[in-house]
Amino acid sequence: MSQTVARAIDIIGFVSRQHRSLGEIAEHLGVHKSTALRLLQTLEEGGFVRRVSEGYGMGFQLIALGQLALDQVEARSLAHPVLQELSEQYGHTVHLGELVGHQIVYVDKIDGRGSVAMGSRIGLPALVHTAGVAKIITAYQVHDTRARILDGATFERYTPTTITDRADLEKDLDATRDRGWAEDNGEREDYINCIALPVFDARGKVTHGISITALRAVAPLEELRGHIDRFRAAAHRISKSLGWRGDQYGH
Repeated sequence: MSQTVARAIDIIGFVSRQHRSLGEIAEHLGVHKSTALRLLQTLEEGGFVRRVSEGYGMGFQLIALGQLALDQVEARSLAHPVLQELSEQYGHTVHLGELVGHQIVYVDKIDGRGSVAMGSRIGLPALVHTAGVAKIITAYQVHDTRARILDGATFERYTPTTITDRADLEKDLDATRDRGWAEDNGEREDYINCIALPVFDARGKVTHGISITALRAVAPLEELRGHIDRFRAAAHRISKSLGWRGDQYGH
């Protein structure tokens, strides 16, 4: 299996530099044409290579994934100074979440003042039925994407306020989009609450979101809501750095 994967990776790199014929690919790999063809057929089905007049070239799926990778790096680097400012100003923990496939993943985190135990870690998925940043990103997705994200939800109960029913979460997501922000009312850890805002890209799509998370004893949800305009302004700063025009795309 590892040899097959290595050969597939080799093919992708080989055809990415210029279009190649089946014979050239087989010779490059040192295999029979039938073996090369089977690999190419699998890669073609996945969109990683495509047929061209000269043989095979880079697939459009590979181009799309490469652009996503660039967008991910750019979004995190552009957002980080804004997250840092928010954390320093309010003393709370601030997260950046990103839609990756059908999950929302924490891609940046600035810890607030003091030591607070929470389940969020950079690189880990955010639970869509509890985490504010996961809710806000999911709320702005088209129906099919939202459904696929919710298909992966466990709806496990952690606290008395955890949403454990898909229909109830759908209602919460609709309300979230209507008002323009998401809330976590102690739904994962009962001593923590948060507010989350969407981050728009140049297309007006929401693939990122920020959340401001605080100890309930330090800043209850009502207090966080009182800063919503400033939190939204921070999210808009990130959005504009990603090319958002700030016009027809909602809150």
